[in-house]
Amino acid sequence: MRAAVEERYGARAEVSESFGETTVDVAPADWLDLLTFARDGLGCAFFDWLTGVDDPPGAFLVVAHLFDPVRHVHLLARTRVPREAPVLASATGVYRGADWHERETFEMFGVIFEGHPNLRPLLLPDGFEGHPLRKEFVLASRVAKPWPGAKEPGESGQGSPSRRKTLPPGVPAGWGPQAAASPAPTRGPRAVHRRDAPGPEDGKDADG
Repeated sequence: MRAAVEERYGARAEVSESFGETTVDVAPADWLDLLTFARDGLGCAFFDWLTGVDDPPGAFLVVAHLFDPVRHVHLLARTRVPREAPVLASATGVYRGADWHERETFEMFGVIFEGHPNLRPLLLPDGFEGHPLRKEFVLASRVAKPWPGAKEPGESGQGSPSRRKTLPPGVPAGWGPQAAASPAPTRGPRAVHRRDAPGPEDGKDADG
């Protein structure tokens, strides 16, 4: 498979192999040609999945996994689209199964698939703003709702006081209610306990 890809694309593609899977990186202009060649020339008739990857600072990676059911070989097709204009030709004309995958990638990453027959949100509610799988997207629900279960000592209402809370993953510093929260109180000097009255052993005479 690798030799066939290198013969067709030459320096226009980067080809690597790992654990029996061939990975091919091409420019967006060669995206549909690669998928068509994989289907018709390499025997990858089975479309498995397509998704996006936020690849900072300036691009999104679009990845499709294809499979040859006869020879049992895998192909990972990849291309990068610029962050400022994330537009890529739709694969639905080559693999009909890419339809819902492109819709999900569109709403989660904001990649626009030109030529898609029905590019509209698939999973999120109407009116949802933003693209949740972009790395700059703030996961506000992690601030609005507490995590289930006690994560720190004292959070369950028992035990010692909790330590200063850290921001959940996906929440930048200085965002949300934590920004206005007062710092955790510092622990003062340890108190010295004294006995004001003598105990039963105090004042014993020599005879005990």
